[in-house]
Amino acid sequence: MSESYKLGIHWYRRDLRIADHKVLRAASQACEAVCPLYILSTWQKTQVWTGPNRQQFLCDCLASLAADLQTIDGRLIVRRGPPLEVLRQVIQETGAQAVYFQKDPDPYGKAVEVAVVELCRELGVAVHAMHDVSLLPPEAVLTGSGQPYRVFTPYCKNWLAAAKQGPVPRVGALRTPPNIPSDPLPTLAGWGMARSSASLLPAGEKPARQRFAAALKNRLASYDEQRDLPAVAGTARISQDLRFGLLSVRSMYAAVAAAHEAASPADKPGYQTFLKELAWREFYFAILHHFPEVLELEFIPHWRGLPWLEPDQKLTAWQLGQTGFPIVDAGMRELLATGYMHNRVRMITAMFLTKDLHCDWRLGEAWFMQHLVDGEMASNNGGWQWSAGTGADAAPYFRIQNPWTQTGRFDPQGAYIKRWLPELSAVPPQNFLRPPATNRPIAPDYPLPILDHDTERHRTLAIFQRHKAQQR
Repeated sequence: MSESYKLGIHWYRRDLRIADHKVLRAASQACEAVCPLYILSTWQKTQVWTGPNRQQFLCDCLASLAADLQTIDGRLIVRRGPPLEVLRQVIQETGAQAVYFQKDPDPYGKAVEVAVVELCRELGVAVHAMHDVSLLPPEAVLTGSGQPYRVFTPYCKNWLAAAKQGPVPRVGALRTPPNIPSDPLPTLAGWGMARSSASLLPAGEKPARQRFAAALKNRLASYDEQRDLPAVAGTARISQDLRFGLLSVRSMYAAVAAAHEAASPADKPGYQTFLKELAWREFYFAILHHFPEVLELEFIPHWRGLPWLEPDQKLTAWQLGQTGFPIVDAGMRELLATGYMHNRVRMITAMFLTKDLHCDWRLGEAWFMQHLVDGEMASNNGGWQWSAGTGADAAPYFRIQNPWTQTGRFDPQGAYIKRWLPELSAVPPQNFLRPPATNRPIAPDYPLPILDHDTERHRTLAIFQRHKAQQR
């Protein structure tokens, strides 16, 4: 017979929804009453892994969650402080007999979980920690010898073939006691931050579900053809919703798999490509789980110690979208304006920083995490190491994207470039496909390229080849 409790705490972390919520449902089934708790971090002003865009989106998500919980007789309790101190206090205040939470995929969250389990043991409180951030736990997909995969393709094959849990039923009434004190819902001021000028998407579970429904209906059938074109609305645009758990990946997978099954042969590749993107997400979760050192070091050991250049004004030009390479600058301006960047352009801008500017990938990783609303530690690290040529399944060091030819492949009419660089609105699109003539900018208010790509490409090859020879 399963255990039952008078009161349980559900510790919300990155699972800010009520639908298809395995952990919250388990708490609602086992507990006569549930206290939904969110613990606000205590850092102030700056933090290397986040910034005002993501924190503002979090604030908006929590406001939406608080309203949604009221529909199931729940009340969001907000407290600020170190998780251990807050949980101890709330357990003692409420007499809670159990704590429920979703396991975190990141090393920092895992370390807190270990301490929370010890705290609950000390207080005689049951702990129910569940994996729910991805379809399969990171330790579930292993090689035949029981080792973690280091390459995506065989991982993906086994991931696609593995059985996956379907959506869970709706959560019942939580019956949160009315007398548990709560801090106000957070604002950016609580972290000593001011709102950026970025225009963010609507936050919360309902807008997230609307975004996914629109993508499933209108875009995923052609996802394989459209997803790399930044001027086209060809992606699902739900990465931030997965990051904050506004959507259940179980419900998403079930809906896309059903659409794939029912699709015509011409449309099946679109759905299949989208499912493989979910596999990439879970592959990077697995990499971070098995090899947490990737947050500090290159995944491929022989690339550790590469002689990256010290950052200078060219790094600032990259950050602000002033490099004189239109496709790069458009991506960086989109990031500043929206807290988002199209995935194909993320690759282009990342490879430009590492292979043209010869800057340490960790500088770009941090900049993205501080500006992206969808900043996911595992995926962001995986993407940056891929672009730098140092990571799991990375592009080989000699594969160096040319921003001019990338423009020709993915934005040949310059529509994306002109959207984010209005100073180039009158420039013929063919002028985005090659460097401008010496000392002749392509528009009066636009800078000349800060470097010559071919020169820097050869320099990169020499740097990597020399470092590789030194490792023998």
